[in-house]
Amino acid sequence: MTQISPQATPKFGSEVLESYVLKGGVKVVERFFNLPLDYKEPEGEKIRVFARSMIPTDKAKTPEEEDKLPILVYLQGGPGHEVPLSDISGYTGEIHEKGYQTLWLDQRGTGLSTPFSADIIPTRLKTDQDIADYLKHFRADNIVNDCEAIRKTLLGHKTNPEEQKWTILGQSFGGFCAITYLSFHSAGLKEVFTTGGLAPLVSQPDIVYEHTVRRVITRNEVYYKKYPQDVKRVRDIMAYLDGNEVLSSNGGRLSPARFQQLGMDFGMHNGIDRVHQLVFHAVNDLELFGRLSNKTISLIEGAQGFDTNPLFAILHEPIYCQGAAARWSAARTLEQHPQFHWSQVKLLADTEPVYFTGEMIFPSMFDDYATLRPLKGAAEILAAYDGWGPLWDTEQLAKNTVNVSAVQYVDDMYVDFDLSQNTAKTIKNTEQYITNQLVHSGLREAPKDVMGRLFQLSKREYN
Repeated sequence: MTQISPQATPKFGSEVLESYVLKGGVKVVERFFNLPLDYKEPEGEKIRVFARSMIPTDKAKTPEEEDKLPILVYLQGGPGHEVPLSDISGYTGEIHEKGYQTLWLDQRGTGLSTPFSADIIPTRLKTDQDIADYLKHFRADNIVNDCEAIRKTLLGHKTNPEEQKWTILGQSFGGFCAITYLSFHSAGLKEVFTTGGLAPLVSQPDIVYEHTVRRVITRNEVYYKKYPQDVKRVRDIMAYLDGNEVLSSNGGRLSPARFQQLGMDFGMHNGIDRVHQLVFHAVNDLELFGRLSNKTISLIEGAQGFDTNPLFAILHEPIYCQGAAARWSAARTLEQHPQFHWSQVKLLADTEPVYFTGEMIFPSMFDDYATLRPLKGAAEILAAYDGWGPLWDTEQLAKNTVNVSAVQYVDDMYVDFDLSQNTAKTIKNTEQYITNQLVHSGLREAPKDVMGRLFQLSKREYN
């Protein structure tokens, strides 16, 4: 891919929706941008992308002062997750204190940015192939293209080229987007921060899931060591779900495999404790009533976001693909690990645990989750698709001139530490703070510490 010169960049419309001030002295400006679905056809179909500016009023009291504040763009983890206003918490203040205004992007297909789900599929999409072709435009490459179009809209009027650049902060998948940005549009970047977001630079995800499975096995061992009574409890729950049709509130099926997917939370702060509480609720129901209560089913549903954020399921494996197909990589990888398969574990002694799965997508999800069922055909097409374009350019990254400051977590269950270190070595001008005291959600759990480390790294001060 080539960088788009300012002269060649089409003008895309934007609209200020509204502006208001939050308690604590933060001015909010909400905007929509009408942007191409496909940047290869800039005059073709448009989607509407939402971004929320947050401006510290103690740093800028006039429109002129606001315009002078540099912009830091937050790129959300995912894929397929928006940035709710309620989630913009501790780290916002840390960023504003450094003199930035912030821009919070709902990535295309999420939140207010032409959201995608089975109940609101564009009417022109008539077949599974139509849906699959549409969703091919919702990966990091086009998220970055959206960012560039927005940057030029907001900063293109500035006469100083350096003031036309902005800084980005990528959490998890947002860091993957940052690497795509560095690969193909680095001229728009002043600086890059990532937290748990140094993506493995692969063309196909098999090696990613080989590492992920090892991490998830370790977290299961931690879980069952902390809660040894849950070995039998989980087996009892799995046996009940195996022998009974348990439906979610929207008609989905709470299968044994879907229950195991609660383990996706194992890599977050207090995640294993949250899963234990769900296990405890479920077993209590079975002991008292012989079935799961609506409340417990609702709690389990609430811990799983696939019904509300389907892009996470459909595009999770393709976020690693360049010229290769994912072919349900996680499912294939788990075939070699019987402890994750209830059909095999149930034949063993009651003392043998069945393991929860982690951040993995399976074909069965498109049967078990009601809102994913209509997307099953498209998901199969995308899993087999091998024509994915590039998401990173290792030659460009090796000569990168933009400062990259990264916080990486040794025990990260989602973005493998060992693979991320290979990435750090590849991207020139990368400095890291490495810790085993925080996990993947460190930015949310310890914002002052994490942002402080990033800003310290940014100074590039050495003894």
